[in-house]
Amino acid sequence: MMVIIHVLIALSSIAFTTYAYFRPSAAKLKIGYGFVGMTLATGMYLVWSAPAHMIEACTMGLFYLGIVTLGIVATRSKLAAQAEERL
Repeated sequence: MMVIIHVLIALSSIAFTTYAYFRPSAAKLKIGYGFVGMTLATGMYLVWSAPAHMIEACTMGLFYLGIVTLGIVATRSKLAAQAEERL
């Protein structure tokens, strides 16, 4: 059951980060951070409960984290550019 929750959170995180990029706001960035935190927390729990698959899990987790981090950084940059235009 935890694996399904973990995968749903991770996929939702990717989808939400994509949405936040096209409609950036500070609140959406915080929600994106929350999704990353929840994914990391459930992932750490899964690795702790089944250490035999740790290398595979960590590799995919780092890939996921890299993709979402790029999306969040791009969203922050876009939000900063929009805020600068308003000034």
